[in-house]
Amino acid sequence: MFDMARRTTTRTPDEDFEERIVDIDVATEMRASYLEYAYSVIYQRALPDARDGLKPVQRRILYSMSEMGLRPERGHVKSSRVVGDVMGKLHPHGDGAIYDALVRLAQPFSMRLPLVDGHGNFGSPDDSPAAMRYTEARLAPAAMLMVQSIDEETVDFKPNYDGQETEPSVMPSAFPNLLVNGASGIAVGMATNMAPHNLVEVVAAARHLIKKPDATLEELMRFVPGPDLPTGGIIIGLSGIRDAYETGRGTFRTRAKATIESVTPRRKGIVVTELPFNVGPERVVTKIKELVNAKKLTGIADLKDLTDRHKGLRLVIEVKNGFNPEAVLEELYRLTPMEESFGINNVALVDGRPRTLGLRDLLQVYVEHRIDVVRRRSAFRLRKREERLHLVDGLIIALLNIDQVIQVIRGSDDSAHARTRLMETFELSEVQAAYILDTPLRRLTRYDKLELDREKETLQSEIAELSAILGSEDRLRKVVSAELGEIAKTYGTPRRTVLLESSEAARAVTVPLEVADDPCLVLLSSTGLLARTADATPISAEGERAVHDVLVSVVRSSVRGEVGVVTSKGRLIRVSVVDLPTLPPTANPPSLAGGHPVSEHVALEPEEKVVGLGSLDPDGPGLALGTTGGVVKRVVPEYPANRDDFEVIGLREGDAVIGAVELSSPDHDLVFITSDAQLLRFSASAVRPQGRPAGGMAGVRLNDDAKAIWFGAVDPARESRVVTVAGSSTALPGTQMGAGKVSDYADFPPKGRATGGVRAQRFLKGEDVLLHAWAGPVPAKAASPTGKPVPLPEELGRRDGSGERLVHAVAAIGGGLDGSADARETGQEPDNDHGE
Repeated sequence: MFDMARRTTTRTPDEDFEERIVDIDVATEMRASYLEYAYSVIYQRALPDARDGLKPVQRRILYSMSEMGLRPERGHVKSSRVVGDVMGKLHPHGDGAIYDALVRLAQPFSMRLPLVDGHGNFGSPDDSPAAMRYTEARLAPAAMLMVQSIDEETVDFKPNYDGQETEPSVMPSAFPNLLVNGASGIAVGMATNMAPHNLVEVVAAARHLIKKPDATLEELMRFVPGPDLPTGGIIIGLSGIRDAYETGRGTFRTRAKATIESVTPRRKGIVVTELPFNVGPERVVTKIKELVNAKKLTGIADLKDLTDRHKGLRLVIEVKNGFNPEAVLEELYRLTPMEESFGINNVALVDGRPRTLGLRDLLQVYVEHRIDVVRRRSAFRLRKREERLHLVDGLIIALLNIDQVIQVIRGSDDSAHARTRLMETFELSEVQAAYILDTPLRRLTRYDKLELDREKETLQSEIAELSAILGSEDRLRKVVSAELGEIAKTYGTPRRTVLLESSEAARAVTVPLEVADDPCLVLLSSTGLLARTADATPISAEGERAVHDVLVSVVRSSVRGEVGVVTSKGRLIRVSVVDLPTLPPTANPPSLAGGHPVSEHVALEPEEKVVGLGSLDPDGPGLALGTTGGVVKRVVPEYPANRDDFEVIGLREGDAVIGAVELSSPDHDLVFITSDAQLLRFSASAVRPQGRPAGGMAGVRLNDDAKAIWFGAVDPARESRVVTVAGSSTALPGTQMGAGKVSDYADFPPKGRATGGVRAQRFLKGEDVLLHAWAGPVPAKAASPTGKPVPLPEELGRRDGSGERLVHAVAAIGGGLDGSADARETGQEPDNDHGE
């Protein structure tokens, strides 16, 4: 062992200097110095007192602010003034440590019940506060409970660091601050980390312990099931909390509170409104960006921090289409600070010694402290009231003998002589006699006699009440319990943190990260809405609904596949199926009320409309197109893979596509219906497939001033209907009801391509044009511009007969759709708000 030599010099009469060397063991010296330093850190800086839950610096801040008169009803003062007063009188450390403690006492995200009311920038979980010269502070209402009755000899005082001032060794603490606000600190060889709790729950447990001192931990946990963090969030797993409440040590996991919402019309997102304790949004944002850049986290399209002081925390994480938001959220919990562990280590000072305490011990220490405070307060008040009653008795004697008192005073040489004579004459104590001499004559009136009598009665009543409290332990406990109940009623707030068993969280999400590439149907409605089904089950239009859309087109695809949107200008635009909303599987017939408008997925030119959908499968049968000029074309399914927008037909000037269908069989009929009520059906096999640039071939021969208004495909083997609606060409679009007729498709004979067809409806007076037409499988349905069903004639009319007057205007007609049939909006454009 090395030795350290300490060299000292002393002056003697014989010699100028005498040198003396003292040998000290290094280990002994370091052990003593280190223990002294450790003692100072443990008791004077890092650990809270179990009674009031405050560290010395926090206690000194609250006491100094109370002495400065910085009550909640007063104005704020500069924080630097508070720090200077604390440092100059009580706390022999730097101003930085004092200001840091002051800031924490004012932060609502750090304290469940803040004790300082801060004005200015007191920081956030990510940012530090402004300098003390810029911020202001005063005591919060809850802090008044901490210093309440401190001037009534409720706690002991001790000298400050230089002996010129005194400071309280502990606060009266009218509520269990240590459990409510928690604590954290690192000492030498030990640390404390205590979670905040709900005031109402803690007070309820404390009152139960007051009533039943032998209460078990299980009974107390019925009132305090777990921590209640200032930032809310979700606590996962309660077994660690049970361990902490029993032994003082335990661990639990905290999660952010998040919901799945539609953040844009086309995408889902994760909206985070609460984060784990001591985790700020900037920390989460930074970690997510790092993981996305490192390709360790997929499925996130965008991230926005919309947090503000009015709406609070709001992180919006946009999820890419094709990914399950629930699975992405689980990845965020696993990889980011959106899920954190909190280790409970309940170390606090009890009788000046550090101890690890469970829930029952913490409550017991506080309850004993509070009972002692109320006992000392009651004794102080009893003494003060007895002293006052003694003075009041003396004044009453003086009033009853006022003339004699005045004679005694006038006949005395000085005040001391007068005091002595009063004591002898009226048998008064020295205190009573001195008080009578100090009382102004104006107080010695008949009215003051009445006041003194009332005051005497009040004092006697209060003395009896205080004596009863001090004389009964049960009554003393009831007073403490009642005061705690009033505090909980006044300052209590609802629980913010949700408690979940770990098994419940494990069962919450078991879905894959990416959406499975399952078969589905892509739907296009008459009001211009796109959607997909949950599977490829055929759709039926059976049944009646109050509101429904007529489907214009249905195409089979897969969730992660693509379909083509065909427009009236002969363009085919790729659309990703996964971007489309999924219809509820119970909707039958399907309602596309939750669908996306076509305009959100494709950019249309002026006067361009979407006329149908088509599969992009290169092995499929391809599209069949029909135009207003009577041109028909079957497109060879050879589409460019590197383009999202291309032509599928070369249109002549003034011509437009009116229908696009995907042929499921070359044996199906292709059907044209013209504006002059002519219907032509011919076999699809009569049309030779052509490449994309081709302009098609003659489909139907048109009469003068006529045009094709509907084109589609019909399976001749199925029972099908033809629906036509006739009206006047001079009427404003959407204003006339029209005359409708339903005919049997089998009544129309097949003819050759490029012929004129046969008449589908006979016009009556005032009718000269077909407004709408459609052919397809039964049953036939019609819809108004708002999507409401329009009744059609029930009886089958003659092929060339006239129609019956309809009760509502028709915007679209459709039929029994099984994924292979097709419906088409025809004639006048529907009046809708979806941008088609």
